[in-house]
Amino acid sequence: MNKVLNVVAVVVAFISLNAMSVAIGEFKFEKETHDFGSIPQGTPVSHEFKFTNGGDAPIIISEVAPSCGCSVADFSKTPIKPGETGTIKATFNAAAKGPFTKSFTVKSNTKTPVKTLTVKGTVQ
Repeated sequence: MNKVLNVVAVVVAFISLNAMSVAIGEFKFEKETHDFGSIPQGTPVSHEFKFTNGGDAPIIISEVAPSCGCSVADFSKTPIKPGETGTIKATFNAAAKGPFTKSFTVKSNTKTPVKTLTVKGTVQ
């Protein structure tokens, strides 16, 4: 009898654990790379990356780190609820002539906790 109860308890625990799902936010970006094309030297340019929370828990962005000192980022500081939208604004200071590719590392509590956004173009 004791063995039967133990087996039943293990089966019930297994089924309960498999039935539970963890709520988590998920980024759905319109696009993850933006090409500025040709831009004039000495004029900063910006692009807003728009996203929707496609998950079932709020997204909290903890940091957006640019790949170099020539770029800065601004982002939604409040939690983005499921189904709502947010933005990450990437600004590049076009000081040096030539082609460029800059990345912005996004850290958050999402399904993919580290995401990379990219801007590129050519400074004339």
